[in-house]
Amino acid sequence: MTLQQLRYIIEIAQSGSISLAAQRLYITQPSLSKSVADLEKEMGITIFYRSSRGVMLSPDGVKFLAYARQVVEQADLLEQQYKFGTPVRRVFALSAQHYAVVASAFIDLVGEYHGIRSEEHTSELQSLAYLV
Repeated sequence: MTLQQLRYIIEIAQSGSISLAAQRLYITQPSLSKSVADLEKEMGITIFYRSSRGVMLSPDGVKFLAYARQVVEQADLLEQQYKFGTPVRRVFALSAQHYAVVASAFIDLVGEYHGIRSEEHTSELQSLAYLV
């Protein structure tokens, strides 16, 4: 199993068609079909039911797709952080009743960390969010 195969599965599921996914991925339809068939064989499951109208995820395929998306998302985050040097955006948020002491304590806590960019959002319930 490769990341590329997982990306293929995700695109096919989004497209609903192997031929449309192949066009979007700039590969031939037979190559894409073979890659999916190889993955299904390796995993011992049927990911897609194929018909003349396109493809539909099997029950195993639904579960597999959920895991594939998580793996690809994590791989993308790794690339952003280490390959491209793009910092990952993280949010630290708090929602509480609107009391000055809560805001003050939160600001003190966040102030202990350097390089934090802040955005404050307030509503009936006080919500403070700081981006790392």
